[in-house]
Amino acid sequence: MDRTAEISRQTKETKIRMVLNLDGSGKTTAETGVGFFDHMLDLLGRHSLIDLNVKAEGDLHVDPHHTVEDVGIVIGQGIEKAIGDKRGIFRYGWAIVPMDETLAQVAIDLSGRPAFVYHVKFTSETIGGFPVELVEEFFKSLAVNAKANLHISVPYGTNNHHIAEAVFKATAKALRQAVSHDPRNQEVPSTKGTLIG
Repeated sequence: MDRTAEISRQTKETKIRMVLNLDGSGKTTAETGVGFFDHMLDLLGRHSLIDLNVKAEGDLHVDPHHTVEDVGIVIGQGIEKAIGDKRGIFRYGWAIVPMDETLAQVAIDLSGRPAFVYHVKFTSETIGGFPVELVEEFFKSLAVNAKANLHISVPYGTNNHHIAEAVFKATAKALRQAVSHDPRNQEVPSTKGTLIG
């Protein structure tokens, strides 16, 4: 089954085209005009083994908020579309990822019901000019539009770059597990028989 999606979104604030393949090799191209965010998207694709191509034009003269938020929307929509009826997937994924002095813990459930829990504290407001609050905005948008439960926690860490990187890597690893085919179950992994909204 083809598990790909192409999503385009255009508003007065952003213009985005995104293509993904859940059964890829992690090949990623990210061109958002926000360097640090492109780096994080590369980590997301590489460690989830999802092929990801994102091109975004946004109102960066204002700030990167709309661009980051809207990229989260289209990636979430792409995951939800590409995964189809979720038959034969693991559904759940979790990861604990260390990044030097930092530890990130992520759990995801592709439940069809969006929920987002975020316990991450940074030690400053920006990373190379990138507002750290946008990490939360990105993952919130992704969770809502993928219709997933996404829980992210960093119990400790001091370097802001390491904190952000660990969060993206752990989410990628959890997502990789959740979307993967379960060789022991070809049915929808739910006693309800459906995981669609």
